[in-house]
Amino acid sequence: MGDLAFRHTRSVNDDGTWLVVGLGNPGPKYAGNRHNVGAMVVDELASRGSTKLTTHKARAVAATVRIGMAPGGAPGPAAVVAVPSSYMNESGGPVKALMSFFSVEADRLLVVHDELDIPAGDVRLKKGGGEGGHNGLRSISSALGTKDYLRVRVGIGRPPGRMDAADFVLRDFGTTERKELPFLIGDAADAVEMVVTQGLVLAQQKFHSPA
Repeated sequence: MGDLAFRHTRSVNDDGTWLVVGLGNPGPKYAGNRHNVGAMVVDELASRGSTKLTTHKARAVAATVRIGMAPGGAPGPAAVVAVPSSYMNESGGPVKALMSFFSVEADRLLVVHDELDIPAGDVRLKKGGGEGGHNGLRSISSALGTKDYLRVRVGIGRPPGRMDAADFVLRDFGTTERKELPFLIGDAADAVEMVVTQGLVLAQQKFHSPA
């Protein structure tokens, strides 16, 4: 597939395009892994925008969409949704290249990723802070020279027993988890939409409140 059809250029009256990046590892071997739930969320956002991810020269697959609904029912802000084609620990290069290509600033970068330290099925949001040992986030922070970007953290829970965390994230979701996975992906996609259309604080109030 070819490159995306446009390069975003910013005008003085334009707040700019968002870049929403879902983290994962490339190829069918990893597609169902817990570590790839961020990529699954971006696939959902592309589907909601009635489009599919296609190859981009920034070592990624990407699509242009409108995110959510603006007040009054108009289509939400423009966004590029993307998944790096590199392995997780090399995510920073593609993210930096996408930001350069589409003229996206760090305050409009939103990274969707799996999170061991959040209970399975929960979604949490933050801006900046540490990477918690997540190699994809570490690579992005290193490439950008800043940690000050938005994150949608998709809870996968801790591994059972003495299972190594690295083995746990590189295994497919279990049978019970797969039944709940569409709801988790939907919630995370909803969180992305709310951050983009209503801001981080309101989104945190919704997704961090007890059910």
